[in-house]
Amino acid sequence: MNISMKLYKNVSTALRPEARLGSESRLLGWNVPPEEIHHIPEHWLQYEEPQASLHYLLAMLYIFFTIMSLLGNGLVIWVFTAAKSLRTPSNILVINLAICDFFMMFKTPVFIYNSFMRGYALGNLGCQIYGIIGSYTGIGASATNAFIAYDRYNVITRPLEGKMTQGKALLMVIFIYLYATPFVVACVTESWGRFVPEGYLTSCTFDYLTDNFDTRLFVGTIFFFSFVCPTTMIIYYYSQIVGHVFSHEKALRDQAKKMNVESLRSNVDKSKDTAEIRIAKAAITICFLFFVSWTPYGVMSLIGAFGDKSLLTPGVTMIPACTCKMVACVDPFVYAISHPKYRLELQKRCPWLAINEKSGEASTTASTTTQEQSQQQTTAA
Repeated sequence: MNISMKLYKNVSTALRPEARLGSESRLLGWNVPPEEIHHIPEHWLQYEEPQASLHYLLAMLYIFFTIMSLLGNGLVIWVFTAAKSLRTPSNILVINLAICDFFMMFKTPVFIYNSFMRGYALGNLGCQIYGIIGSYTGIGASATNAFIAYDRYNVITRPLEGKMTQGKALLMVIFIYLYATPFVVACVTESWGRFVPEGYLTSCTFDYLTDNFDTRLFVGTIFFFSFVCPTTMIIYYYSQIVGHVFSHEKALRDQAKKMNVESLRSNVDKSKDTAEIRIAKAAITICFLFFVSWTPYGVMSLIGAFGDKSLLTPGVTMIPACTCKMVACVDPFVYAISHPKYRLELQKRCPWLAINEKSGEASTTASTTTQEQSQQQTTAA
């Protein structure tokens, strides 16, 4: 096949000649205008175009992801901002995570349109919009998860000294977006890295395929700061929480045994601890989902920059892209299952969801009343 070549900013790219239209199959990029083709890494241009049904299937999957994420995260943002009981400094981080997940799916119309048009239909402009939103929301979600882990660590291990303030939470949120900005600006200006299409040329991300030192350095840097650092913080703080809970429970059991009583906890303490542990479990689950969903993408970018690029076929690279979007759908439902106060507020505002969550005060009062009735019956007997 006779393919003319040109050099664009030190990147060798294949121009779009008529020869890309084979008699039996067409290569990726066959329908891309000549002025747009240099934005596409040459790696993708050697593969055949997928069947139209694959494009349509991915478009329908992304429509489902978008609806679930916008509804679920929209509920989280609404309830956490509207409910007085949930307007706490710590929950500012929860709201920010929901905002990241919400806007992560706000960019999917670009992907959906490209998929129905079977390629790079919205061109470089759509790719830049997709990349900017994806970078802010992806890096923002990873940093927010790390700060949530830090906050849970302080609440459970240092309940008096480690209390979160509103000013501190807002500073964390500001820091999160400032943290992501250098990577976004570098890619938009193409001063270091760039946003390019990937896979079936329907989604966009930072360039991890160009074979030069700058690209490898960029991939290593963004992988370290957006994945390794947050993941390390998450693992450290939650391991400390688990260790603290186990040691605390052991100390209480040992003391109760010495005093020859069943438990040193009052009903109020039990319900409070249970709520804190449930919130911690929700946070741990969300951070685990973050790790599971973003690890394939991180590994894929490392393979593209440092490993065997032949492993990265267009179909294979669409799988990590889907897992990243899936977590944005699942996060709000983790809170719906595990966060007691959120469940209570949902129960009040959306009774048609048929959520059955007992308030801590009600359960404590009921338990106290039962004990009093039991004591009265014993006295009467």
